[in-house]
Amino acid sequence: MLILDPNKTYKNETESRMLIRFQDCDPLRHLNNAKYFDYFFNAREDQLPKVYGVEMKDLIQAFEAFWVVYNHHIAYLRPANLGEWVRINTRLIGFDSHTLVVEYQMADDNKSHLKTLMWTTFKYVGMNTSRTKQHSEEVKAYLNAMLYPDVPHHPEYFGQRVKNVKNTLQTHI
Repeated sequence: MLILDPNKTYKNETESRMLIRFQDCDPLRHLNNAKYFDYFFNAREDQLPKVYGVEMKDLIQAFEAFWVVYNHHIAYLRPANLGEWVRINTRLIGFDSHTLVVEYQMADDNKSHLKTLMWTTFKYVGMNTSRTKQHSEEVKAYLNAMLYPDVPHHPEYFGQRVKNVKNTLQTHI
């Protein structure tokens, strides 16, 4: 099912360009806080088959397991406004035998200002048992291939990570 090409280097960061839609905004014309999750998850789901050659539905079917949200850490720094184009970057920043952590970044279209940064922890759960399940060796190999290295992802580091990403974006203008 999951076949890693030994001659290929897999990207460890993906990017989508998205438009902030009217129906997703609050009366102040800002993206509704709950809608950030939709934008982030949709971007990641769109990116996986393009970049890594794997569809979520195929993974679920093949391994009879899926990842469920366990928790989020999110910082809303600047509003995403109605009609604005934004860039969403996603990275797998950590995983273990049954958990993974994905980082989502939303910036303005020029990538000069960070709007939102979120870490989501997912637990791997069996379809028939609804219990935590171990990643197979095949899944771990794929996760290793897409891992973005050297991001300490313990919750106590979240605030510092937000500062680091903000500073990185602002120095690349």
